[in-house]
Amino acid sequence: MNPIAVYVHIPFCPSKCGYCDFNSYAMEGEIMERTTRAIIAEIERSEQRGRPAKSLFFGGGTPTFLSAAQLLRILDAVVCAHPPTQRCEITSEANPGTADAGKFKQMRTAGFNRLSLGAQSFQDGELLRLGRIHKSDETVRAVASAREAGFTNLNLDLMFALPNQTDAVWQDNLYKALALNPEHLSLYCLTIEPNTAFYKQQKRGMLTVPNEEAQIRMYESCAKTAAQHGLFQYEISNYAKPGFECVHNLTYWRGEEYAAYGPGAVSRIGSVRQTRVKHPARYCEAVENGFSLYCEQESLTENDLRTEKIMLGLRLNRGVNAEVLDAQAANRVIARGWIEKTENRFRLTPEGRRFCNQAILELI
Repeated sequence: MNPIAVYVHIPFCPSKCGYCDFNSYAMEGEIMERTTRAIIAEIERSEQRGRPAKSLFFGGGTPTFLSAAQLLRILDAVVCAHPPTQRCEITSEANPGTADAGKFKQMRTAGFNRLSLGAQSFQDGELLRLGRIHKSDETVRAVASAREAGFTNLNLDLMFALPNQTDAVWQDNLYKALALNPEHLSLYCLTIEPNTAFYKQQKRGMLTVPNEEAQIRMYESCAKTAAQHGLFQYEISNYAKPGFECVHNLTYWRGEEYAAYGPGAVSRIGSVRQTRVKHPARYCEAVENGFSLYCEQESLTENDLRTEKIMLGLRLNRGVNAEVLDAQAANRVIARGWIEKTENRFRLTPEGRRFCNQAILELI
């Protein structure tokens, strides 16, 4: 069987951040244990059982909000269903506010070999404004605990263009993150999504974010500053030391298959994409009673798959195979200076990265 990427969604968080539109819930107690049991049951019944895992990724929510015992029970079930390949990347996201050295050591011993810490900022005022439960010094301690536990592959998530953020403050955040010597950085521009607290605040005129010109300056500083510290851009928002690119996320960007488990988790096997029931209690009820787990299912056409390959593949610095693009559309976008051809591939130019969405719309 061909190896596959496997995603597990843990939907629980200590609190709901103002900018977050992920499938996450500020819940605790019995529902966490019930959901743990349900996820394990889903994994054990999976039609994809037996396919080796080239990557395992626990996302959320906050996977480390579970107890170590709950988290490792799920890991054991996944490993049993999807035997890891020799170089399998096994990642867990973690909130610095829910991190502790003992849990990290247990996770590392059990097989996790990569951590992704949601730092977001190194300014306590910004963290408070975002609704994060941690302070900047807790991120520093979490990194130290991860290293002590034996993690040698560490990602830090940071966001720029935060409310009232200046170029200088963003640069300070970036330098503080790089001072911790991570193997990987994910650097995202804050996006105000519908159905979030930030969206409602912006509608009422209570939220001011940097303008487009400032966002571009902050974005352009990412690649230059990261490269000075040995991390090189390989995707629009992601930077890594050589050999530390995220294997799991590359699966998505290359348009490959992925299995998924847990409330709201999305899988794509062949041309079929399925989204699981999102609310933890309803997901548990579906698993426990043998009901359908899917709130959405779609069969993707060849054109759908081609469109996704363009949309996701162009995010990568190496771009997409030339045969994926329509020649006339490609020539129009080349004329705008947004893409370029290298050997048998098209990729975004530095200018094109600033207009990625527009370029993709032209090409599809």
